[in-house]
Amino acid sequence: MIAPGLFLLICVGGGAGAALRFVLDGLVRARITVPFPVATLLINVTGSFGLGLLTGLGAAAGLPHEWVLVLGGGVMGGYTTFSTASVETARLVEQRRWGAALANGVGMLVLAVAAAALGLAVTGALG
Repeated sequence: MIAPGLFLLICVGGGAGAALRFVLDGLVRARITVPFPVATLLINVTGSFGLGLLTGLGAAAGLPHEWVLVLGGGVMGGYTTFSTASVETARLVEQRRWGAALANGVGMLVLAVAAAALGLAVTGALG
């Protein structure tokens, strides 16, 4: 059972991560105007790297489990967005932009997994 205070911190972290995603998405969309969801790609890849780092720090460097839950599950969970990536890929398919849909769907998955692995590797937890 998770302590109520820790649960509240995870929820607050999730809200902070979602707010950070909203701000970064707006900044990227204002500066990069291409018909490809660059902002979501950037957010999911950087979030995966961040979660890899946090998980690695918890496993290899002794970052307390509670911090991994708050920062990883809360902040990074609120920051990253699989559902938005899925909808954006579906929209690209609807527009018959097959190459962009494939690049977004498969590319984001490959890049996000690689970024998470890099985060784990940086901390020495991969291996």
